[in-house]
Amino acid sequence: MTSSIARMNCFLHGIEDFRIERGDTLAEPKLVEGDRLQRFDVVLANPPYSIKQWNREAFAADPWGRNVFGVPPQGRADYAFQQHILASLKGFNDASGRCAVLWPHGVLFRQEEADMRRKLIEADLIECVLGLGPNLFYHSPMEACVVVCRTQKPKSRRGKILFINAVNEVTRERAQSFLTDEHLQRVVRAYQDFKDEPGFTRVAPIEEIRAKEGNLSIPLYVGGETQAQTDAAAESATTALPDALAGWLESSANVRQSLNNLFFEK
Repeated sequence: MTSSIARMNCFLHGIEDFRIERGDTLAEPKLVEGDRLQRFDVVLANPPYSIKQWNREAFAADPWGRNVFGVPPQGRADYAFQQHILASLKGFNDASGRCAVLWPHGVLFRQEEADMRRKLIEADLIECVLGLGPNLFYHSPMEACVVVCRTQKPKSRRGKILFINAVNEVTRERAQSFLTDEHLQRVVRAYQDFKDEPGFTRVAPIEEIRAKEGNLSIPLYVGGETQAQTDAAAESATTALPDALAGWLESSANVRQSLNNLFFEK
């Protein structure tokens, strides 16, 4: 059914030059050249999330060499698919391969995958982690993230990862959530600029990420508000409390006086 939907989508979008294979990506990959995986300039993927029924033992001795960063736990094959995608990218010598993979946020911080995640970070393959808003997918309210990897980063981006918190870049109309052109342009511009924007983006050096034990959770690096805003709000709350109390006491006294005048005036 999935391959049929893929064909239908290609035709609906006017794409006639395509190749779709039915099979099991982890157990028996179909896009191969001789004794190795076929390599691509760009891979866009939305793998199945956290599947449990897969052959972990076979992946531990994978003949295609996809287990470079480790073997995922039986209950979550996410990093098996991620490693398959990385192994399918053009490498360091001939060209730079790029991929953008849609994942649930758990891949960014789950402890059971921490060792593989740390190795992936140390290999300096992750270029950007993009957090999306809720309800963007049919029948699911979940927030997702996009992990962008590159086999050969530009020199200015090496040793760094860009975090984009686009959770608020979403519009909801007629019970459907989506990203407008303005939302998309802001995200693309942030990726291209690769610089800090308070409350929206943060470029974090690998040393900082290493100090956080390889945790890539976006809120660790990009807050909903800047520290200056937080301090200003705290100061405002501190000064407003005495004023509010004084105002309440004055108002209470006025109400009491008005009631006295109403009930006891002659």
